[in-house]
Amino acid sequence: MSICVVGHSNPDTDSVTAAIAFAHLLKAQGQDAVACMQINADKLNPESKTVLEKFGLAAPQELMDVAGKKVALVDFSDIGQAPANIGDAEVVAIVDHHKIGDITTNNPILFNAQPVGCTGTVLNQMYKINNVAIPKDIAGGMLAAILSDTVNFKSPTCTDADKAAVAELKVVAGVEDTDGLFMDMLKAKSAVAGVPMKDLVFRDYKDFDMKGNKIGVGQLELATLDQVADIRDDLYKMLQEVKAEGRHSVLLMLTDVVKEGTDLMVVSDDASIIEGAFGAKLDGVSMWIDGMMSRKKQTVPNLQKAFGC
Repeated sequence: MSICVVGHSNPDTDSVTAAIAFAHLLKAQGQDAVACMQINADKLNPESKTVLEKFGLAAPQELMDVAGKKVALVDFSDIGQAPANIGDAEVVAIVDHHKIGDITTNNPILFNAQPVGCTGTVLNQMYKINNVAIPKDIAGGMLAAILSDTVNFKSPTCTDADKAAVAELKVVAGVEDTDGLFMDMLKAKSAVAGVPMKDLVFRDYKDFDMKGNKIGVGQLELATLDQVADIRDDLYKMLQEVKAEGRHSVLLMLTDVVKEGTDLMVVSDDASIIEGAFGAKLDGVSMWIDGMMSRKKQTVPNLQKAFGC
């Protein structure tokens, strides 16, 4: 039985390229593996499409239900971000860079989760440990993922290990100008013109369980907040619709990469909890938080503390 290597729902570039990279590593070690993702290739976010096209990588195959399958998880370990029927699948490996989630297994598995900025950094190390050469196209995808996840080294999640991995992968991928690559990705990622509001909210979105409260956190990385000036009301209406699906709160991080901060848009049953989490007050429907760049390291941990997790 093939091992289905799959990233989290609403996949970002790290989730997509990590599935490709880990599936190749497993195959190089003699195991049958296939890269998968919880989305149809046509619905991939603009940045991921740009990266796959630039490096000539085939998109992972769609996989929405894993009942009865062997699966390896990359870039997550939370049940809420897993394919349908994860409880009826055999999880054989997890490679991640987030907090340890709530997925459990009946047997010991390969579990490699490290406090670095990107799953691609962990996989780069795993390739070296196992003496497996990284193909040029896959190296390019991993490189792009690290630049994306660390916001070109500006994110507080970035570590020396991420910078070292970029230095190694750029040589293998034949990329001289990593700043240029990042800007190409940012242009694709931050494009909002003509995009449906729901697609923007879910472009980079995750749900979290916090003491029984379902909390949704999305993020749009922008070159300037002016890009969404004309659609803020429509974005807020969409957040209200998403919250009405059974969530306690929905937050949308409008992250200004140049100014290095986030205008945090909030819809909540109790906005005071959100304000307390960040020590700031809402100005209308949002609040500016200087220096906030990372959902993983700056947004979710503060929310978990505020909800008593």
